[in-house]
Amino acid sequence: MQEDLVRKWRVLTWGAADDSKPRRYREAFVTALQYDGAMARLKTHDEALRLRLLHRAAATVFDRGTAALSLRQLAADVKTSTTAVYSLFGNKAGLLRSLYEEAARLFAARLAAIRPTDDPAGDVIRLGLVYREYAIANPHLYAILFSDRSVQCPSESEPERPREAIETYRPLVDAVRRGQQAGQFGSESDPEVIALSVWGTAHGLVSLVLSGNEPPGLAVADCYERALGVLVAGWRVSEGEVQGFADVP
Repeated sequence: MQEDLVRKWRVLTWGAADDSKPRRYREAFVTALQYDGAMARLKTHDEALRLRLLHRAAATVFDRGTAALSLRQLAADVKTSTTAVYSLFGNKAGLLRSLYEEAARLFAARLAAIRPTDDPAGDVIRLGLVYREYAIANPHLYAILFSDRSVQCPSESEPERPREAIETYRPLVDAVRRGQQAGQFGSESDPEVIALSVWGTAHGLVSLVLSGNEPPGLAVADCYERALGVLVAGWRVSEGEVQGFADVP
């Protein structure tokens, strides 16, 4: 394809032997070639720039909150223009929305990397461990997903929490369902309730670590996997025994 373009460029630029090609056609084609090349470079540059802007914005929001996020300062930090920021995201609300989507995308990709095995209950625990790994490795992105409501719903026109947040625990629900099919969890239990209990436990323990509120002398890292294991084991108890706990005053 590139060779064909070059051939056409030569014909239209220099014309035939009798110079039968109108000059305006030759100039228009040359301009088109230059535009295509510029756009190809621009697209590559834009994606790289977009990611740099998002990660810098995430760090700012994590450190100082959304109120401190200035598009002008963000552009200066990344050594670009405010025009580029507006071109990529539209406005601050658009930037925050894109920031949330990027955090959710990376988190979902990390969860999806855990392939199903023939031990679904073990997969549930492994997904809980990945939850912690993502949070510890990416505290700024984790906070955007699960802590900062102003990023999740940056404008009054989007009052509901984005669906990405709801869907990120779908792999956990799927693992629980497979566990029910394998007889590891009671078939009468709601798989979403089991998944949410694991999700909530992981979130609570991770939040203690990230906020620096671990109990004195006790490291969450030392008991995290055990806590998940005990919780999953509890759900593997027969349905009648689990129901009995609801009657305890």
